[in-house]
Amino acid sequence: MSTSSVDLARPASRARPRLPSLPRPRGIGLRTISPLVLLILWQAASSAGVLPERLLPSPATVADAAVTLTADGTLVEAVTVSLRRAVLGFLAGAGAGLTLALLAGLSRAGEGVVDPPLQMLRALPLFGLIPLLILWFGIGETPKVILVAFGVLFPIYLNTYAGIRGVDAKLAEVGKVLRLGRAALIRHIVLPGALPQTLVGLRQSLGVAWLALIVAEQINASKGLGFMINDAREFLRIDIVVLGLLMYAALGLATDALVRLLERRALSWRRGLLGT
Repeated sequence: MSTSSVDLARPASRARPRLPSLPRPRGIGLRTISPLVLLILWQAASSAGVLPERLLPSPATVADAAVTLTADGTLVEAVTVSLRRAVLGFLAGAGAGLTLALLAGLSRAGEGVVDPPLQMLRALPLFGLIPLLILWFGIGETPKVILVAFGVLFPIYLNTYAGIRGVDAKLAEVGKVLRLGRAALIRHIVLPGALPQTLVGLRQSLGVAWLALIVAEQINASKGLGFMINDAREFLRIDIVVLGLLMYAALGLATDALVRLLERRALSWRRGLLGT
């Protein structure tokens, strides 16, 4: 038998071509480039006099303020208080949003009961509720946490609800063929199918949480980043005001990174599909 005949007789599986693997970008490194470039441009514009210090202090000036406030404990305390408010409000709002989305998404009756009131509440201006919350709960921590929770609730609810209702009907048919009960169908097909959309809502809700917290801490706050910013405004310390805003941005970026990490772990099955 000739060599060519032997080659033709080999199983096709052994001759299966391998697709070239694309290089994976280093996400963390790439995501730090643009902020660093912005800082460099900011510092260069300040050094060149394009951005006067009285309007926008340079990054070096803001860094000096950060070192001073960290040394006396002011910045650490403010970040701790704001982070606690954000976490409590987020947990309350996310828990309520997920629960209501499950009730509305898994049942027509639940949708009829839950969805209309939530759509009416969603139309209300979030920050217009502040006077009412102060009248109901005073000026302590409760109205601030409730405002954050209220802002978090709707992105979680809408995305999870849409994810549940958007699950492919063919998957449900497969579950019926496999004789899955309703509970098993929800656990193994509906909830995993809705997970990508839920994680999108999670990221959106984190952004709204920090936005709501910024506004909440501007009113009747005696601690936190919002109080630090207001206090600095009274003394015309623009560097501390900018520092407080940058801390809000850094906390938002950090929490978003945590959700992205969770998304990569929970949706690892999509990597081969998307080629990433």
